[in-house]
Amino acid sequence: MSWPDVTVVDACVRRDGRGGSPTAVTDDDSAATDADRRAVAAAAGTSHAALLGPGRTPDGGWPVRFFTATAELSGCGHGTVAAQAVRLSRTSLDELDDRQHTGGRTFDTVAIRRPAGIEVWFDQGLVALRHPAPDERAEIVGALGLTADDPHPTDAPRIAAPGAPRMLVPVHDRTALLRVCPHLGRLTAACRRYGLLGCFVYVPPAGDRPGAARMFAPAIGVDEDVANANSTGCLAAHLLDTTGAQTVAIEVEQGDTLGRPASVLASARRGPAGITTRVGGLAVVRDGH
Repeated sequence: MSWPDVTVVDACVRRDGRGGSPTAVTDDDSAATDADRRAVAAAAGTSHAALLGPGRTPDGGWPVRFFTATAELSGCGHGTVAAQAVRLSRTSLDELDDRQHTGGRTFDTVAIRRPAGIEVWFDQGLVALRHPAPDERAEIVGALGLTADDPHPTDAPRIAAPGAPRMLVPVHDRTALLRVCPHLGRLTAACRRYGLLGCFVYVPPAGDRPGAARMFAPAIGVDEDVANANSTGCLAAHLLDTTGAQTVAIEVEQGDTLGRPASVLASARRGPAGITTRVGGLAVVRDGH
């Protein structure tokens, strides 16, 4: 089937409006099959697509589903930024406070018009953290093709799950990050074996300098993601957990190796139920396709 009213959004652009992760956004069609929905992103020339539901769930959430060419995702951070930016762009409002329902969870969102685009924040919820098993760590790190000098000297890989788990792998510096050249077949097999969405390789923020990261998720059809907002939220949770602080706020730059500079903001705090995070980014809504 055809999807005539697809809008492409550059999600999580840099502060000056450059770059971002191109994301297709369209209204869902009850007559569509999931195969039809998986075809939206490729037809629009993007890696991900957000499909907006026709009405609200009983708890007041606006349904949004996310698809790559190979799978439906239980959540998508930059896709949420794109979806909520489109929803605000369809109104005359300066700010839209709402709730989104994705992957069986309803959460708060806010979209605000800014001079450079639409700023979107959403509550990521609880992030579960654990240390990987030795074989899990060895297979994933080996598939990334890291050299002996690449790993971070004091930080260690971690599994973080705001829903779908992914491995956070720290490297020594930005030069090491640029050198990462994963064996995609091995990484796909390892991620599927351990039930991981993918691997978020990062350099931690230092002082006033943002962190940097690359996200590899070939198991869901995305060899390298321009921006992975949910993983940035996971990193904020990990840094909070390892530092013992009560709150953490970070910025992480992504996408440079793909020629699409992107930036994601995230904060984490401790609460009675565990570590919760909030994730944000600036979006530029293009004309509909």
